[in-house]
Amino acid sequence: EQSTLGSEEWNPWEGDEKNEQQHRFKTSLQILNKSMKGKTDFRVQIWGKAAIGLYLWEHIFEGILDPTDVTAQWREGNSIVGRTHYSFITGPAVVPGYFPVDVNNVVLILNGREKAKVFYATQWLLYVQNLVQTQKLQHVAVVLLGNEHCNNEWINQFLKRNGGFVELLFIIYDSPWINDMDVFQWPLGVATYRNFPVVEASWSMLYNERPYLCNFLGTIYENSSRQALMNILKQGGIDKLCWVSVREQWQPQETNESLKNYQEALLQSDLTLCPVGVNTECYRIYEACSYGSVPVVEDVMTAGSCGNTSVSQNAPLQLLKSMGAPFIFIKNWTELPAVLEKEKTMTSQEKIQRRKMLLHWYQHFKTELKTKFTNILESSFLINNKG
Repeated sequence: EQSTLGSEEWNPWEGDEKNEQQHRFKTSLQILNKSMKGKTDFRVQIWGKAAIGLYLWEHIFEGILDPTDVTAQWREGNSIVGRTHYSFITGPAVVPGYFPVDVNNVVLILNGREKAKVFYATQWLLYVQNLVQTQKLQHVAVVLLGNEHCNNEWINQFLKRNGGFVELLFIIYDSPWINDMDVFQWPLGVATYRNFPVVEASWSMLYNERPYLCNFLGTIYENSSRQALMNILKQGGIDKLCWVSVREQWQPQETNESLKNYQEALLQSDLTLCPVGVNTECYRIYEACSYGSVPVVEDVMTAGSCGNTSVSQNAPLQLLKSMGAPFIFIKNWTELPAVLEKEKTMTSQEKIQRRKMLLHWYQHFKTELKTKFTNILESSFLINNKG
């Protein structure tokens, strides 16, 4: 026990995932072995044309990208999951018609959040449609950053069930289309577009005392629940126990300074407050998990066409709930003082246990998604193979 104490590299769940690292070293060997065997393996290429692609590749698949420079024009990587050999390409140089297409199966990662992005995503789909029609591609799936109000009608015409070519759609946010047959929910993940990194769990992350009960760093919109949250934090001096830093204006890009500050806040707080924005699901939830800070989630449906609470008990955040996310869910920020009172009574041992559970759950969540994603692709693409 003692020997691990000084090591930052220590893995908090040694027994469970000790072979995870060896697995990475074996990957290149497996590629070699597979190519030498006569057995046909299943090859899929992922075209990352939205920042959420980096969450899929680097966080869920634990894949490496070459070059490591995030501003590079062209980045690529390889990974093997089960019998599936994935290759991943991303970057500004990945442009329709300007790179060789030498695979049968493609997963296209697109941003459909707003009009300008939809226009760009549509160009990609028209290009891929042409590849399918000219038999250069056989099977296509799409991972889509959906619209925050779940208004994604524009992609309907491309779905196979409507006479299009997209066999599978993995969509972010609680779309009412999700049926776990050809439309699946996908997580929003961390803000890779703001360079939020892959975080390795360390000994200190688990065992160091955290000086703050909670944190909230973010933009306050007028008449929003965030405003209500701020009012509650100011009552009774709760904000003295928490790391609170707010701004009036949303900024799409973080400075290195503000990103470091934010990561520090997650690392130094037991809880991370996650008020709803335009949608209930936000990057903050996943970023808090990365640092073992328990998300306190405002569990309310936002305006728009997302998840129907009358149909699903789990809406919003169906995916996270169905996978047993160990978060604190509240319906109203007036519940926060009671939550924080309870926090004060917890021993550091209990907090360490809870942190372990959260980090372990989050790792399991990502591994499970990788497996599920691969199984869905294999069963759909292989079954629908002609001949």
